[in-house]
Amino acid sequence: MKKIISPLFCIILFSCNKSEAIANQPVSAMAVMEDENAAAPFDNKTDASIVFKDKAVEISEQNSTSQKGNIISKKVIKNGDIEIQVGDIKKAQNQVSEILKKNKAYIQSERFNNNDISENLNLTIRVPHQNFDTLINSFSDGVGSVLSKNVSSDDVTEEYTDVSIKLENKKIYLEKYRDMLRSTKTTKDMLEIQENIRELEDEIDVSEGRLRFIDDRVNYSTLNLVLYKEKVRSSATSNIGFGSRFGDSFTEGWNSFVAFFLGIISLWPFFLLIPFIIMIWKKWRKRSIKK
Repeated sequence: MKKIISPLFCIILFSCNKSEAIANQPVSAMAVMEDENAAAPFDNKTDASIVFKDKAVEISEQNSTSQKGNIISKKVIKNGDIEIQVGDIKKAQNQVSEILKKNKAYIQSERFNNNDISENLNLTIRVPHQNFDTLINSFSDGVGSVLSKNVSSDDVTEEYTDVSIKLENKKIYLEKYRDMLRSTKTTKDMLEIQENIRELEDEIDVSEGRLRFIDDRVNYSTLNLVLYKEKVRSSATSNIGFGSRFGDSFTEGWNSFVAFFLGIISLWPFFLLIPFIIMIWKKWRKRSIKK
């Protein structure tokens, strides 16, 4: 019995040692491969930008997925136009100033026009979006008679989300290119990476500017306000009376005559040529008769 057990024990021990050696062999080989890959620099024939782009694309795709998962607040741009007829421009302007103060709004631009028929004050107003409706209602109720009103809303949430995601991806590319620039050794690769960095920086500036513009239009709505005052005629007659029409017709006729007379005077250089033309024509006629 002892003779049988001893050989079996030796066989089992030998098999276990061999299995452990086989199991340890791929691990050590893998470690050697990792060490070789970590130590080996980029070969001149290897395009480092391709390797980087593959990694950057993978990272950007992950970043896009995470950005889409984040919910961006709704972005709505509100704009409006309102025209109000008033009895006194200055009084109405003071009322508008008080309304703007209450709603934390301000005047971005102002234009005044005064002609024979009316006075017009055009105001471009910026107001916090939460006060936009209140501002319009205040103008409609207490300033004057509303002649026209137009309000529009533009949802730019999709555009804002798209620009934001692309901006984050460009920033990832930019950081990776900067890392490569610090480790590159050849002049060709350095110039190529610097050009890519410049293009990305320009694109990032444009995207950030677009986001700032959208935020500004969303946070502050724009309202174009026109204060209109029709002038009262100095004539004692009615606007639709015969006397008013006769006076207007006489004035228009006189203005037309003056315009015609001034138009003729403006042709004086041509009048100076008429005597020369007549003289040349007479000489030509006399020669024709002699022949």
